[in-house]
Amino acid sequence: MVKMVIAVRKDLEMGKGKIAAQVAHAAVSCALISMKKNKKIFSEWLSEGQKKVVIKVDGLQEIYKLNEICRDAGIITQIITDAGYTQIMPGTVTCIGIGPDEDEILDKITGAYHLL
Repeated sequence: MVKMVIAVRKDLEMGKGKIAAQVAHAAVSCALISMKKNKKIFSEWLSEGQKKVVIKVDGLQEIYKLNEICRDAGIITQIITDAGYTQIMPGTVTCIGIGPDEDEILDKITGAYHLL
């Protein structure tokens, strides 16, 4: 099975709608990258129902840590920054999209985090 993981910063105290929009940005961005870079995984993810898991992280440093670990492992990532039109300052990193990739691979990296 293949999935995508989106890690959201809980220290920003974003509203539910803001979180939903940021998660959507991450999912779309990662899907577009995957469609170009890893068509096999993308096709599998698409055919399996586009599984997405949303986790929470304490803050910015965890976003950067996840990005580094995933990039070193060859996993697609996309850090999302907000435009700043509503709740938070422009350029604020809100979340990171990871994958899609094999469940087992992503679970080794993100499995200890709590669901949002």
